[in-house]
Amino acid sequence: MKELIEDFTKHITDAIAIGNSSDLTPFSGKIENVLICGLGGSGIGGTIISQVISTDSNCPITINKDYKIPAFVSPNTLVVCCSYSGNTEESLEMLEQAEAKNAIIACVTSGGKLADIAKNKNYNHIIIPGGHPPRAAFGLAFPPLFFILKHYDIVSEDYVSQFNNTVNTINGEEENIIAEAKTITEKLFNKIPVIYADANYEGVAVRFRQQINENAKMLCWHHVIPEMNHNELVGWTTKNEDLAVVIFRNNDDYFRTQKRMEVNKTVFKQYTSTIIEIFSKGNTRLEKALYLVHLGDWVSYFLAEKKGVDVTEVNVITHLKNELAKI
Repeated sequence: MKELIEDFTKHITDAIAIGNSSDLTPFSGKIENVLICGLGGSGIGGTIISQVISTDSNCPITINKDYKIPAFVSPNTLVVCCSYSGNTEESLEMLEQAEAKNAIIACVTSGGKLADIAKNKNYNHIIIPGGHPPRAAFGLAFPPLFFILKHYDIVSEDYVSQFNNTVNTINGEEENIIAEAKTITEKLFNKIPVIYADANYEGVAVRFRQQINENAKMLCWHHVIPEMNHNELVGWTTKNEDLAVVIFRNNDDYFRTQKRMEVNKTVFKQYTSTIIEIFSKGNTRLEKALYLVHLGDWVSYFLAEKKGVDVTEVNVITHLKNELAKI
């Protein structure tokens, strides 16, 4: 896992090359909406991209992480099925339902049943390298989504330059990122992380929560601002030093949201002494999101290391899949 996190920017660079060389069939129809289907490490890319391109996409984009697809899916819907292994049962069921509705289908996968279906039915697809835990393949699986949306004219920006800038920023800051991650790890050790972010960066908070769950084998939760100011903030009523607040911050967070964060800190301080603010670097939402994702990945790894747990082991998920296979 350590090597895979180290290879994050290499994965992005490789994925850009794969995207540039992908032979996607031309499309001239009208797309009214987009549904991105995927779960876990294969699904988080959809969550993040929907926020990164929110000011660029020309139609609604919905993220689906379930067995069933929404009723709005139609022949004018682009359904992007994402499964790193290609065998995620929920994603395959969503694909089957999308086919029944004659939706426009595209796939991102490393192989498995999804790749076979895409090839046999001539669906546009991008094949990425396999063999990694899905959560560790984010850098490979995320960029292809941009190529697919660009191909179908959902976005006007090609984003390649932003990815290249991200690679340069992270590579130049890697030593500082690792040092900051280790400092954060010391503060989070033996704590329950409570993660907050601007609503436009919720995908980053979700990714961090997932990585802490899977890599460090820890429970935690996340919420977004301003929504949490209308509910969860009221729950801060009992002093609990087992809790550690983590706030992801960006210089483009809405100014009133930034003010809310400052006020929120005065509330948190009454109930826990551990409040960690993590500031992104970069010039665009994509760059900032990926910077925070990479830093968070390092934190999850160092937490696992400090706890002495196997960072790659996910036996409970394997057990669940084995039980479902009996049905």
